Amino acid sequence: MSVKNTNSTSDFILLGLLVNSKFTGIVFAVILAIFVVAITANPVMIFFIHRDSHLHTPMYFLLSQLSIMDTLFTCTTIPKLLVNMISNEKTISFVACGIQLFLCLTMMGTEFFLLGLMAYDRYVAVCNPLRYPVLMNRRVCLLAAGAWFGGSLDGFLLTPITMNVPYCGSRIIDHFFCEIPAVLKLAFADTSLYEALMYICCVLMLLIPISIISASYSLILLTVHRMRSAEGRKKAFTTCSSHLTIVSIFYGASFYTYVLPKSFHTPEQDKVVSAFYTVVTLTLNPLSEPMDYNFQKQGGIWHNTNLDAC
Repeated sequence: MSVKNTNSTSDFILLGLLVNSKFTGIVFAVILAIFVVAITANPVMIFFIHRDSHLHTPMYFLLSQLSIMDTLFTCTTIPKLLVNMISNEKTISFVACGIQLFLCLTMMGTEFFLLGLMAYDRYVAVCNPLRYPVLMNRRVCLLAAGAWFGGSLDGFLLTPITMNVPYCGSRIIDHFFCEIPAVLKLAFADTSLYEALMYICCVLMLLIPISIISASYSLILLTVHRMRSAEGRKKAFTTCSSHLTIVSIFYGASFYTYVLPKSFHTPEQDKVVSAFYTVVTLTLNPLSEPMDYNFQKQGGIWHNTNLDAC
């Protein structure tokens, strides 16, 4: 399929996820199905959490925030990807590219911190159930707000710098959305200092939540191992494994994209890896939430910490 550019010279051209592939139709159908599931399951989950007073707990408050973030993230990248897959005109304006870049950075940063908070919530629920109402009370609302602030700060810091770099040569982005590493390849200037600063920023944003998640699940595994009830161990492993699967995919893909040196990257690999944390995990998140409900309600770890005041 040829690429048609009829817009101004300030526009970028997104080559898309697949370039001249005979499997475009199949991939389009799969991504469309994933998009429909994501924009249906996440709002439904938010609605039920809001309506059911039994779900007004810290864990489900965090899950509702994750669902909101997933819905916004899904609507930021996938619609443009789907349109470009069936259209010859694959342009995106300079302003739209900046907005997409900012929203992606904000949603990614927010999910980094939210997944860390959710791991800590599980640690308290499993290892310190009697102290759960004290440790995970209405302050969790402030922690969630801090996660959104941290993600937004990342977007506000990196987006203006990225979009103010001179782009005087090629306007073709070999990617399916405006992502910093792909956009910076078009820069008509030395970006080594900025890339070094971005590397430090990304390492810090990954290191903090990963440390919390690693410590939380290490203690959870020790506690679960000591459980006398085989059923309790099974439910704990089921719940934690669903969260760890999402965490592994999301953080692994983010680490590859933003931390590994350029020598480990190819455009094709970059697009596939980016698809994991912009498409796949956004669908897995709402599907894993019923497991958490089953574990907390039937497994005995069910708390009356109400968050209606959030």
